[in-house]
Amino acid sequence: MAQTATHRPVLLREALEGLVVRPDGVYLDGTFGRGGHAAAILERLGPPGLGGRLYAMDKDPEAVRVALDRFGQDARFHIQRGTFAMLGQLARENGIAGGINGVLLDLGVSSPQLDDANRGFSFLKDGPLDMRMDPEHGISAAQWLAEATETEIVHVLQVYGEERFARRIARTIVHARAEQPIVTTQQLVDLIAAAVPTRERNKNPATRSFQAIRIHINQELQDLEQALEQVVDVLAPGGRLAVISFHSLEDRMVKRFLRRESRGEELPLDLPVTGGPKPGRMRLIGKAVQAGAEELAENPRARSAVLRIAERLA
Repeated sequence: MAQTATHRPVLLREALEGLVVRPDGVYLDGTFGRGGHAAAILERLGPPGLGGRLYAMDKDPEAVRVALDRFGQDARFHIQRGTFAMLGQLARENGIAGGINGVLLDLGVSSPQLDDANRGFSFLKDGPLDMRMDPEHGISAAQWLAEATETEIVHVLQVYGEERFARRIARTIVHARAEQPIVTTQQLVDLIAAAVPTRERNKNPATRSFQAIRIHINQELQDLEQALEQVVDVLAPGGRLAVISFHSLEDRMVKRFLRRESRGEELPLDLPVTGGPKPGRMRLIGKAVQAGAEELAENPRARSAVLRIAERLA
């Protein structure tokens, strides 16, 4: 996810252009974060009487607090605490299902979450090993590492982190926790550094493991899959979906979903199926977009961001 002093919304101009925000439109920001994208959408909406509205969601109670502080008095704005996997429910409860003109999903962890050592997301700052986007629900990374089997740890590191030294790291963690609980980010960083025999240039050896554990703890890919299953039905005809991904697995999931929804259901060639294939429900808008040199110079965290946009057909 990517305006406190440290928060820069990633691909802001490109996302707004992709959403084609109109003054009387209804929009959903599924990942409020610290409100960079939300603020820009609200600036483009007309006055309250025109009917433009922005609905926002976030798992993080701190993000919800920031949203209420910044925009709570704005009649055009509504914030709900929860994952964007609940976007269909939000749309139905507010009577906007099938009438949303744009949905924005800015995936991953926000800069304020990374920068706060107490949240446990960063391998660059020592703090409690938590990693929960909603620290009031679920188990922390420390709890999971204390209870998971070696096989489970290997699976998470391989699948969500694409970590080639997953077995070495998992074995090191299991041996270390038998001697002492792993409860801080620095403990985990040191264990990973000891387990990884080689170094990638300009990349901390803990990068992939921290990413993988965070994705697992927060069920990020499961939430994304559920959100994508619901998003076409909540969009109005001509409504746009804009998704900013920071991880290859996320982007792959989004790319496959959009390809399927744009091509429609492809019937098997070797089976006698009556009727023609179902047409696609969306059309792709342009190609995948990445941050330019100017944005990367100001915000290096945008280097892995990929924006994909599609439009619901009538």
